[in-house]
Amino acid sequence: MASPGKDNYRMKSYKNKALNPQEMRRRREEEGIQLRKQKREEQVIFNIEMTGRSYTAIVSIELPVVSGKTVVVVVLLYAVSVPIFIELLNSEYEDVQEQAVWALGNIAGDNAECRDYVLNCGILPSLQQTHHRILQRSVTVIESLNTGISCPDHPVSPCLNVLSRLLFSSDPDVLADACWALSYLSDGPNEKIQTVIDSGVCRRLVELLISLAPLLSSQVILNCSALPCLLHLLSSPKESIKKEACWTVSNITAGNRAQIQNVIDANIFPVLIEILQKAEFRTRKEAAWAITNATSGGTPSQIKYLVSLNAIKPMCDLLTVMDSKIVQVSLNGLENILRLGEQEAKQNGTGINPYCALIEEAYGNEEDASLAPQVDQNQGQFVFQQQEGPMEGFQL
Repeated sequence: MASPGKDNYRMKSYKNKALNPQEMRRRREEEGIQLRKQKREEQVIFNIEMTGRSYTAIVSIELPVVSGKTVVVVVLLYAVSVPIFIELLNSEYEDVQEQAVWALGNIAGDNAECRDYVLNCGILPSLQQTHHRILQRSVTVIESLNTGISCPDHPVSPCLNVLSRLLFSSDPDVLADACWALSYLSDGPNEKIQTVIDSGVCRRLVELLISLAPLLSSQVILNCSALPCLLHLLSSPKESIKKEACWTVSNITAGNRAQIQNVIDANIFPVLIEILQKAEFRTRKEAAWAITNATSGGTPSQIKYLVSLNAIKPMCDLLTVMDSKIVQVSLNGLENILRLGEQEAKQNGTGINPYCALIEEAYGNEEDASLAPQVDQNQGQFVFQQQEGPMEGFQL
């Protein structure tokens, strides 16, 4: 049996001789918690450091890409940079994704070769998988990827998938860039134009136009170089597409004189007048609106241009249809032409309206000539007179 003195010696050799077993257990648990907490903090610091390294890697490549010589850009492209940036689009850190998007946009916008290389490296699938906030910021990249594209094998569909999502953004700048990108995609072969139509983006584009002020919405269309596309759509074999194209043109011709001139310069009115003569009635109605709007806001020379295209005859043909609204639209257009003729008669001193004879020739031989348009002097608009001849009352 050990002596009491020996026991006291052993007790003095313990580090925690003043603590009981329960206190010792509690302290061990606290130390374990602190160790686990420290480990988590170290992991967070490691992640932050890794993010910082990604930033360093991106910035170190971005700077020569953005500000360096073309030779430097090409070397970086074909060596490592583009595949690395595309890989970083899949990063779990949005800040890294954003920096990668920014770098890829600058590379793609440098020249056509750079753009094609970025496309060939497979940027679009990775871009589609990014967070919506990053996707919104990537619209300028998509715009760069589609600028000046003319090759038939350009991958249009993946771009459309991304753009169709961006068209529902609440950011006006994102919407504008998405519309620009769509205009670039539409500026190509018929097959690509049809692909854009088939994607379903046209409905959303119309909604965006309706939500804007009339003059602003028309200017957006003009700024996006949409008139050549509309000219193509006016010749579509699908009547519904032709009708919607006429409706869009009518919104533009309801704008200011510069916008009407843009439609003239795009050679759209000859096609509209042909539609007014031969198309289905629902399409003819929209074409009539487009022409009447142009006569309402156009300059004298612009109205004369419409007359030179023989717009009077098909407008007179609509006076016999059963739709009173479209009859009124046609009458308004003819009235605008006649008012211009009255001004010319006064200026020339002849007293003869040069357009009366044209309307009488176009309208006078119709079966229903008893439905004669006549100006109501009190109201300043055309009314029907059953008992009078076709041209009586055109004294403006």
